[in-house]
Amino acid sequence: MSSQHYSTIDPYKFCQIIPNADGSITRECSPPCTVATPYPDDLDHHTLVLSKDVPINQSNNTWVRIFLPRRVLDNSSSPSTKLPLIIHFHGGGFIILCPATSAIHEVCSHIAAEIPCIIVSVEYRLAPEYRLPAAYDDAMEVLQWIKSTGQAEEEWLGKYADFSCCYLMGDSAGGNIAYHVGLRAATQIDNLLPLKIRGLILNHPFFGGVERTESELRSLNDPVLPLCVNDLMWELSLPVGADRDHEYCNPTVGNGGSKIAAMGWRVLVNGGKKDPLIERQIEMMKMMKVKGVKVVSRFGEGGHNPAENPSEYNAFIASIKDFVLSESELE
Repeated sequence: MSSQHYSTIDPYKFCQIIPNADGSITRECSPPCTVATPYPDDLDHHTLVLSKDVPINQSNNTWVRIFLPRRVLDNSSSPSTKLPLIIHFHGGGFIILCPATSAIHEVCSHIAAEIPCIIVSVEYRLAPEYRLPAAYDDAMEVLQWIKSTGQAEEEWLGKYADFSCCYLMGDSAGGNIAYHVGLRAATQIDNLLPLKIRGLILNHPFFGGVERTESELRSLNDPVLPLCVNDLMWELSLPVGADRDHEYCNPTVGNGGSKIAAMGWRVLVNGGKKDPLIERQIEMMKMMKVKGVKVVSRFGEGGHNPAENPSEYNAFIASIKDFVLSESELE
């Protein structure tokens, strides 16, 4: 059989995970992590963004990392303008990584400094130990925490964040979470006040379906997301017995687009023309447009990770900044 139809990649080895008899996995991968920096160091002027970790639900071991642009401390007595609030969900196929992962920490820091904005990056429970919708539940708990506790007890939020200008943002699997949390939040909008969501930022969002797209078929041996790894992530994260046409995986199932349109939210979809999921992202974008959602799209020339190319990465960051700061409808 030709290499076009057959891959020798072991998805477990590729992800550096080992399946256990009880349905859990042992994670052998240990990507570098960055320690939070909650206090300014006057000797280190390269630290443009401060960060701190705050527990949310100790029973579930969930927490958030809050990012604050250091420059706001110059006006700490009475900041004249509060900053947009972005609630961020990290990627990793629902099964690995966390807000402290250095690559994730660096992107959040860069966005917080560039816009500038406050970012709350969420540590949610991972599959397969906690299959979907556990991650969605944890994300909603963070929204409720920000609304009821965070603004009162966390100075960085209460003093500097504009709760009327909130965005849900996610990368890859985190983009999936941002989308589904948006659907939930749309039905509980009054219960989240004074938190007001303005839109969704979906960066290379992770979606799928039973029927293969052309870009998925071409990804058989993709160096970043080979098809077998894509399938394994869904196998480990979806409810037991569900296939890839479950609503958590396939956004064309259900009536999600209409809920977002009814809220008047804008949606930014960032993608890459070499991303194996590009056709899924375009499919979702078209579905939302048909439902009346105000969609802004940017599809770069690269693949799943814009950080691989400096110019692509800068364009990626600029698209988020333009989207958040724009007061007018973008097309």
